[in-house]
Amino acid sequence: MTVDVSKADFDRVAQSDLMRKLEKIFPAERLFADKATLAAFESDGLTAFQVMPRAVVVPENEAEIVETIRLCQSHGVPFVARGSGTSLSGGSLPHSEGIVIALNQMNRILSIDPERRIAIVQPGVYNLAISKAAEKYGLHYAPDPSSQQVCTIGGNLAFNAGGAHCLKYGMTSNHVLAVRVVLADGEVCELGSASTEGVGPDLHGLFVGSEGLLGIATEVTVRLIPKPEAFFTVLAGYDTLERAGEAVAHIIASGLLPGAMEIMDRLSMTAAHEAVGAKYPENVEAVLIVELDGSRASVEADRLRLEPLLQQSGAAAILVAASNEERLKIWKGRKSVFSAVGRLSPDFIVQDGVVPRGKLGFALRQIEQLSREAGIEVANVFHAGDGNLHPLIMFDGRVPGALERAEVLAAKIVQLCIDLGGSITGEHGVGMEKRQFLPGMYDQVSLDCMRRIRLSCDPNEVANRGKMFPSGEAPALSLYGLHPLEEAGVIARE
Repeated sequence: MTVDVSKADFDRVAQSDLMRKLEKIFPAERLFADKATLAAFESDGLTAFQVMPRAVVVPENEAEIVETIRLCQSHGVPFVARGSGTSLSGGSLPHSEGIVIALNQMNRILSIDPERRIAIVQPGVYNLAISKAAEKYGLHYAPDPSSQQVCTIGGNLAFNAGGAHCLKYGMTSNHVLAVRVVLADGEVCELGSASTEGVGPDLHGLFVGSEGLLGIATEVTVRLIPKPEAFFTVLAGYDTLERAGEAVAHIIASGLLPGAMEIMDRLSMTAAHEAVGAKYPENVEAVLIVELDGSRASVEADRLRLEPLLQQSGAAAILVAASNEERLKIWKGRKSVFSAVGRLSPDFIVQDGVVPRGKLGFALRQIEQLSREAGIEVANVFHAGDGNLHPLIMFDGRVPGALERAEVLAAKIVQLCIDLGGSITGEHGVGMEKRQFLPGMYDQVSLDCMRRIRLSCDPNEVANRGKMFPSGEAPALSLYGLHPLEEAGVIARE
């Protein structure tokens, strides 16, 4: 006798079988399937996307990760690794049929070797915790995202995070020497080595920035560098945002390489002032933060070069941090902006495009124009030294259509970065948010190559399914007429 089984019945049986097997791996306090708990994992820092996962597991060791991934593969169930959930591109958004592997309990600094200047850490370690642990040796971990107090190394690695000082010191990829990973098929591999002299293909470099599509890191070996002996930090105020952007190109063109160069506009300054009491020059529309660091002699020499450059750039006000306390207040204000803007708007979208430094002033002028045309306020704060823009597009999600209008403006800013020869992301990743723009940066041959690499590790695409690669839908921008540069006659669509 033949018994017909509906797909829904089959799925229920498969789901219950998966949960029974997960219960054998994880005790009740580290396996969650109730809606109240799952609600905390349904989005990351990009709250415009929200998906309730099937379950959340909290492994305490690599063996539990291996078993979970093998279960997901055998059942065809997608999984996503998650740290603190600070991703701003929807990169750690769960799948409705999938499992969230929360790595917060794998949060130990396994070793610090001050002589070799390396640390070996688990993926759930907070970024700033490494520098705190290495401080007694006069060392620190250089990448410093704004969320470094809460973001984890696993997430930093997945999206190749940078930070304010990436201009001089580079991104996460420049400081990760080796990674122990569980690939998406459950195989455990060690990529790279603690030595700076690698042999063979740069496989750990391939893993950094892969956005969780290849597997999960369980141990990360990072480079530590000496803490700077001295700092010189200055705030320069400008009457326009564009002029502040032009000052950046002017300083870099001189051959000077500051430790950091950051720009904040009037809205960002207002938010930071209200949130943490940061103080800025009056009657300016933007401030440029420039920080020199290094030996006392090199900082003094660079200071003598920097000061006339700031004067020549048309700065309306120049304030120098007279003490380390004042310097820390400047950085507290800058790093508070993403959260502080919540005081000005109930919702906002953070973009992450990159433009060539020489076109920074033009790009900022275009963003201001797009903001006026859309009738939507945009707060600008960004890593000016490498042209990494972070416009915060403000809206009220309670107003019908407000999110959609904000998304259209965000799409136009991303396309602007592409048109100016830049990138759709500097450090936040592609994730869910910018999948449709990937073909604007890469031809089909390159995209096919990327996909083949992913499929070689994960033929069933269970690792962070649905992220990075285009879904086949038309980009939102194409639904809303011409790009602003087309309207201005700067570019022409082929």
